[in-house]
Amino acid sequence: MIPELESVEDKYRRLVQALADPSVLSDPKKFRDLSKEQADIEPLVKKIEELKRVRADIAGSREILSDPRADPDLKTLAEAELRRLEEADAVLAHDIRILLVPKDPLDERGVVLEIRAGAGGDESSLFAQDLFRMYARYAEKKGWLFEILETSFSPVGGFKEAIAGIRGTGAYSRLKFESGVHRVQRVPKTEAGGRIHTSTVTVAVLPEADEVDIKIDPKDLKIEAFGSSGPGGQNVNRNYTAIRVTHKPSGMVVSCQDEKSQHRNKEKALRVLRSRLLEIARTEQQRKIASDRRSQVGTGERSEKIRTYNFPQSRITDHRLDENFHNPAAVLDGELEAILEKLFRQDQDRRLEEARAAGGPDR
Repeated sequence: MIPELESVEDKYRRLVQALADPSVLSDPKKFRDLSKEQADIEPLVKKIEELKRVRADIAGSREILSDPRADPDLKTLAEAELRRLEEADAVLAHDIRILLVPKDPLDERGVVLEIRAGAGGDESSLFAQDLFRMYARYAEKKGWLFEILETSFSPVGGFKEAIAGIRGTGAYSRLKFESGVHRVQRVPKTEAGGRIHTSTVTVAVLPEADEVDIKIDPKDLKIEAFGSSGPGGQNVNRNYTAIRVTHKPSGMVVSCQDEKSQHRNKEKALRVLRSRLLEIARTEQQRKIASDRRSQVGTGERSEKIRTYNFPQSRITDHRLDENFHNPAAVLDGELEAILEKLFRQDQDRRLEEARAAGGPDR
């Protein structure tokens, strides 16, 4: 594998040299682009360097073992060291293969998070509110910006629908695995008899679209202003600051009323609209490229139940991992990283297998 990776190291050295060039330093855009390129391949270069050191040590241990004049105690130590080094070699080689697999170009984007109550009535809306808070707390722990874009309340104060924008490095790479149906089994606050209810909530995670991704002709938009309302339907703003945007070609409608100005509500509504249109375009493209793709994460097929939160048994089951996690209360307080890390690793392994099948980096 080492000779095949020399070009990666050469590229990294050229980038380091370029970033020290005065002509690059005086060009902010070029410096920013080259810095990002360097940062992207730096983890791979470090793994390559580590692999080289391990393989040099393996060669040294084998040399001791093959030397008939070597001290027996030294050979025993070399044999144990060789086993450890060979295990490290296998791990590093696997990590390098994964790093060589092309990333999802949208992984570094922010996201538009949409949560909607499903089956289960009032309890579903309360669980939707719990999930919305869970993602807000997770974003806070990651140091990401969490911005409420739109909320629609149920009569008991839960969310019929809630939309948020989350911005931070790698937000989509982590949260894209949350798209799907989330099921909860617990005794609702509204249940007087203590019976366990099963409810569902649908989560959609869309990569945030830039204006350059989706061009919207102003002629294709119908923009209406209306009075804002809060929980229970009471009027909370006599001015017509809420905005409803209709995209005529698709019939898609987005409303936003959380801000006190029409301009900000319009800006947020267009942000959601662009992300939904980008998701539609991506879904269509993915269908054309691979209609039989094994994984449908992030492609819009969200009807499948992905996770069950079972409170009576203090258990969360992620059905894609076929694995149980405990302490649902902590997870709903934003302790999601353990689950998302395993989903991330599972996705990496899947993409590595696809690369192998296509004759990629593991040839």
